[in-house]
Amino acid sequence: MAKKEKRFVIHGESIGLNSAKIILDTMTGVHYLFFNDGSAGGITPLLGSDGKPVIQKPAKDTDEA
Repeated sequence: MAKKEKRFVIHGESIGLNSAKIILDTMTGVHYLFFNDGSAGGITPLLGSDGKPVIQKPAKDTDEA
């Protein structure tokens, strides 16, 4: 049985009650920035220096069945 991949991959760091996370949607390739400060927070698409959303093309699966 093939291993099911996660839809979202999260990379982040925390300082006290604050945290910043980069969330990758593996289906669309879009990166999001999530930040929370205590009980408040927000999420937005991560933008590159050109002002466009950061999109990562999916890696091609090299495993052949």
